[in-house]
Amino acid sequence: MKLKYLFAFVLPFSLAACQSNHVQKVGDLAVSVLQQQNTATTLTAYEWYLDTGAKEHLVLSFHKDQRFSIKTLCNSLGGSWNINAGKLETGTIISTMKACDAEAMQQEKLAGEIFDNRQIPFSLNTTNSEEPTLTITANNQQYVLHGKMTPETKYNGEAEIVFLEIAPETKPCTGVVPQTCLQVREIKYNEQGLKTQVDKNWTLFHDQIKGFQHSPNERQIIRVKRFEVKNPAADQSKYVYIFDLAVEREAVKGSL
Repeated sequence: MKLKYLFAFVLPFSLAACQSNHVQKVGDLAVSVLQQQNTATTLTAYEWYLDTGAKEHLVLSFHKDQRFSIKTLCNSLGGSWNINAGKLETGTIISTMKACDAEAMQQEKLAGEIFDNRQIPFSLNTTNSEEPTLTITANNQQYVLHGKMTPETKYNGEAEIVFLEIAPETKPCTGVVPQTCLQVREIKYNEQGLKTQVDKNWTLFHDQIKGFQHSPNERQIIRVKRFEVKNPAADQSKYVYIFDLAVEREAVKGSL
């Protein structure tokens, strides 16, 4: 009888211990998932720059659709990514196929060696939110990438895509102070990539297009990202324009 009572006494504690272990595992899993989500959010909030010794840095971007892209001196690379068991998992890299010089090819080769179909140990240092670092280990070597906040993160919103034709000739203009303005015409395209609207007249563009280099010898059509500034200052534009890519470039002679 004593044995029966002893068994009945011990059994609830055994069940409690099992339940406690189960709760602990669920809790650990929840923390792990949350950490992965926070890490993924940080990775997608920045562009990551790696100094490879070339004249321009390699630029790595993580996208929310679980794709990543790499800008090199010549070709663009991309693939899939995921965070699993504390490692950065990357899929098979695909690449554009432009011919490149030796320096660009060497940078592109290094990008492939680091990120092509890998499980990469990494660590994030976000002490400085303006310039966090991402340290990855590949090929028995550590690489430190420096983060630069994406415009989407900086301006807290998605961009409106705008296509602008840029005239070769600039014009004097007056905004807050006298300055030189680009001449632009907005262009619209349909889903098939055909032009559906081109403004007839040139407009003086008083803002700056970050990352765009104007040439007096070229007519260009460019794609820009336009972000709305929340609560701009009195002398500040309500928009920020960032150069995305050149759609058309045509050498010209003379002026308009």
